[in-house]
Amino acid sequence: MRPAALEVLRTGPLALVEDGGRPGLAAVGVGRSGAADRAAYRLGCRPLGHGDSPAAVECLLGGLAVRARGRVVVTLTGAPASAVLDGRPVPHAAVLELSDGAELALGTPTSGLRTYLCVRGGLDVPPVLGSRSTDTLSGTGPAPLAVGDVLAVGPAPASFPHVDHAAVSSPPHGEVVLDALPGPRSRWVGGLDAVTRAAWVVGPDSDRVGVRLRPTGAPVERVAAHRDVELPSEGMVRGAVQLPPGGEAVVFLADHPVTGGYPVVAVLTDASADRAAQLRPGQPVRLRAAPAVR
Repeated sequence: MRPAALEVLRTGPLALVEDGGRPGLAAVGVGRSGAADRAAYRLGCRPLGHGDSPAAVECLLGGLAVRARGRVVVTLTGAPASAVLDGRPVPHAAVLELSDGAELALGTPTSGLRTYLCVRGGLDVPPVLGSRSTDTLSGTGPAPLAVGDVLAVGPAPASFPHVDHAAVSSPPHGEVVLDALPGPRSRWVGGLDAVTRAAWVVGPDSDRVGVRLRPTGAPVERVAAHRDVELPSEGMVRGAVQLPPGGEAVVFLADHPVTGGYPVVAVLTDASADRAAQLRPGQPVRLRAAPAVR
């Protein structure tokens, strides 16, 4: 039996290798990166027996197609793209066995943005600074996938949970509500209420660095005492909601910079940061105070 691998036949708009990221390096200017929707990524890993963070494929808006070399076991989670295995429809969030030569192809997701192809054993690409994740901001990690790439599969874990399907809801089509905590500069706009009263829509220039939110009504403005105040750069985290002077907001995602100079008026909860990673351009968004601070 030849070593297990996946050959890339099509990539769709963008396909990246991602894992749990490279935490703990922000002090030297290296962001964590990793899967943008961490919950969807972890959900795909668990039925395959992984308690660690193996490398997987993060696929933007479907279109990915791969061919198995040897026997490969996979799951699909995140944005629910239609999938066919050798021309036969297969379910989302289920364990799928690809025999040698089998082809798995994804269509366009019905909702959400990013689909995860997780592999039992993980993708055995060379790690950079302890992670196999692609950081699109810095260029650290593997290059985006290209047609003809062959991705080796690593050793399978010893365990294999007896679960073949995970019941999970799909990302919503309409307005998405994101829970937020007050940011360190929330007083610059009069408090978190000013952010939660605003209505937003996702801009077309959103990416793995951040979701750009455009106001659909009156923009959030700084209070008079801070209107012309500038900040030195300070540390940033995933889920930080920055307010540049133009009236838009930026929600930082997996590949965010480690520092920034615009005021952070709110910070999303971990679960809401995952939901933000599935937002599509044009989708309406509302922020609300997280239950603990409402």
